[in-house]
Amino acid sequence: MNMDRTLRIVVTGATGYIGGRLVPRLLAKGHRVRCVARNSSRLAGHRWPGVEIVQGDLGESGAPLKALHDIDVAYYLIHSMAAGHAFWERDRSMALAFGEAAAKAGVRRIIYLGGLGDPEKVRSRHLVSRQEVGRCLAAGGVPVVEFRAAVIVGSGSVSFEMIRHLTERLPVMITPLWVNTRCQPIGIRSVLEYLVEALDHPGAEGIYEIGGQDILSYREMMLRYARIRGLHRMIVSFPVPKPELSSRWVGLVTPIPPGIAQSLVESVQTEVIVRDHRALTTFTMRPSGYDEAVRRALARLASDGIETTWASSLSSLAQDRPEAHALGSHEGMLLDRQRRRVKAQPEKVFEAISALGGEEGWPAGNVLWQLRGLIDRMVGGTGMRRGRRRPRELRVGDPVDFWRVEALEAPHLLRLRAEMKLPGRAWLQFEVLPDAEGSRVEQTAFFEPRGVVGYLYWYSVLPFHRFVFPELIDAMKDTAEASG
Repeated sequence: MNMDRTLRIVVTGATGYIGGRLVPRLLAKGHRVRCVARNSSRLAGHRWPGVEIVQGDLGESGAPLKALHDIDVAYYLIHSMAAGHAFWERDRSMALAFGEAAAKAGVRRIIYLGGLGDPEKVRSRHLVSRQEVGRCLAAGGVPVVEFRAAVIVGSGSVSFEMIRHLTERLPVMITPLWVNTRCQPIGIRSVLEYLVEALDHPGAEGIYEIGGQDILSYREMMLRYARIRGLHRMIVSFPVPKPELSSRWVGLVTPIPPGIAQSLVESVQTEVIVRDHRALTTFTMRPSGYDEAVRRALARLASDGIETTWASSLSSLAQDRPEAHALGSHEGMLLDRQRRRVKAQPEKVFEAISALGGEEGWPAGNVLWQLRGLIDRMVGGTGMRRGRRRPRELRVGDPVDFWRVEALEAPHLLRLRAEMKLPGRAWLQFEVLPDAEGSRVEQTAFFEPRGVVGYLYWYSVLPFHRFVFPELIDAMKDTAEASG
């Protein structure tokens, strides 16, 4: 395979945080990219010029062959973190079908990201399944490059999110003995560079174990994270008789769902360090250390840029619940989400959203918004006095009362970041997607609490949310439908 020419590449799992970051890097290299998603609408807001989007469930008969037609290289980034044996069988059957379809379609290579660990010592069902998927992909006869990684340091990585939230939320941690298990974490940037560089090595094949510069226990990872954040933490470990107790504890303290927490706890009891250093002799990429990877992840969380590390997987518009209200959490963000179906085109809906604030005020609960601004001014914040630059036009960086435009992708996405005095960080996000009847719109308030005070603040303002947020999205719906 001539790697100097443009390659035709398919990326599965493009709605995930690895796949979503991989696609723009492949485009930057000049390759032609096709993305496969069960719900193609989840990719509608991405600025990926020239990307072909195919809707399909790779678990269905015929879907893999359709996705792989006229493709040179396939990235397989699909796996499940659900508990129980059902996910194991599904992942196995999907990988076998994908490998066979790749052979029939003439795909020249498959690149897969799996899980690190000595196969003879791994006891976690999740890690065993990840490694079995690699073998199933190769069973079809197409050469497979299988990267095996441990904890990936970056927002969106479930393992790192567990470490981050345990450390942020608990000054004193009473932990199970698994915190002393050794691990070789690797930064998300290093993982992506490995995945991309694999295209430049036509002779690469088989398993490549990848890890960062440091081998650390989970205790050491949490304490080093705390030191970087300027936090003082104490960790005391003792035996826990049942892993289920640990998973319930993780599920209680962090935003990770119980099913995923159980798979995580099973995984972290296995030592995962690089034993075969072939990746360092095959590829030019040199991974960073743990501290550097953590600082990069935290810098992105604090960034004012359009992309933030938690935003790539926030969208849930693909769910078939056009009229819904949900309270919950996502990767450490407490959220209040409203959905509506609007009989107007996305452009009209986005016009209504873009007119929020300023001299015209807020179309719902304006008195409450003004009161919140007054309280903010009393504690030394900006309040509502800044208004906005223009009544109908927005751009990234513009003030909107006590908000700042952080992301703007008309007519699909507007994200506002709060600049009021808060015990945490807050965002208000609007997503608009085309629909058979016009549009679907999702309005989400996100809050990342800082300590116990942050949680108390969030739950104290929830009663006001019940008045303001449903009326806000309804008002924008009415405005859009009237103008449409």
